[in-house]
Amino acid sequence: MDPSNISDRDDLPIDAILLLSFGGPEGPDEVVPFLQNVTRGRNIPEERLKVVGEHYYHFGGVSPINEINRGIQQRLHAELRGRGIDLPVYWGNRNWHPMLEDTVTAMVADGIQSALVFATSAYGGYSACRQYHEDIARARESVAHAPRLEKLPQTYLNELFIEANADAVAAALAELGGEDWSDIRLVFTAHSVPMSAEDEAGVDGHLYTEQLHWVAGQVAERVGAADFDLVYQSRSGAPHVPWLEPDIEDHLRDLHERAVRAVVIAPIGFVSDHLEVVWDLDTQARQVADELGMAMARAGTASADPRFITMYADLIARRIRQDAVVRELVAPLQGCTGVGVNGTLCAPYCCGPKPADT
Repeated sequence: MDPSNISDRDDLPIDAILLLSFGGPEGPDEVVPFLQNVTRGRNIPEERLKVVGEHYYHFGGVSPINEINRGIQQRLHAELRGRGIDLPVYWGNRNWHPMLEDTVTAMVADGIQSALVFATSAYGGYSACRQYHEDIARARESVAHAPRLEKLPQTYLNELFIEANADAVAAALAELGGEDWSDIRLVFTAHSVPMSAEDEAGVDGHLYTEQLHWVAGQVAERVGAADFDLVYQSRSGAPHVPWLEPDIEDHLRDLHERAVRAVVIAPIGFVSDHLEVVWDLDTQARQVADELGMAMARAGTASADPRFITMYADLIARRIRQDAVVRELVAPLQGCTGVGVNGTLCAPYCCGPKPADT
């Protein structure tokens, strides 16, 4: 590791913003190489990856996520300029072009010294938060003279995030012609994770699901739903490894047995309509609902709402101004809010594994 990569200076002025995301293929020839990046180190045969990639091929090998992120990048830059903050907004991915390491290399060439990073996830846990810290650390280790990279907080608690999701649910309810929830079930979904990851994050584990339940409760209250379900989707990995359940498709069948005639599905665990949303919900779950004769409306995700951009612009503006409120909220709770500098992990008992008992 080049020591010049590591900067502990907190007085460097913020001179750029970095959008950090998962990445996705943009053509059939990119699907297998993309999946090889996603599964790096697991030695999965190419033929198996082609099978796994069928849902990408269903859409011509194109994931919506990159185009969505281009839009977020442009909208955020315009929002910041409208506030008098004229900073470049870079974009790098974990698994596909533009790769994060390449983006950080370009930032060095442009003379960037200190950037704020916002990841396309609102929650804590390994894949939702800690892995982004690892991405930052890996990129800085591989790029000489890399800039200081400060990850912004998790946003699941942000009022604008809650409002955007609540309005999306209300719109989906209206799509079904419902004025209340008397005969319509509200079902929230999030990405399933291995139970081992669920158990290790948080003081007593379950950080990820506790955050999801809190957001679901807030959204349900604002749309007038007295009750709701939280289920999971996008499970992957070996069948013998336990993951969070129930799966959305299994849950729809269970609701059908309970004579539920209509559902609103709200993917609050995701911030954009990327491929896992449009395949698992708009394609697979929709097919199950149709087979069951169940009416279904799928709520939109937060990033399509202008308030999503406003939320990050607010965080960036306050951080740049060294806002006292933000310092009070962030400094004592760095790990618990997802904040980290140069890839530092969250505080003990947050997104990182708990130390072994002694």
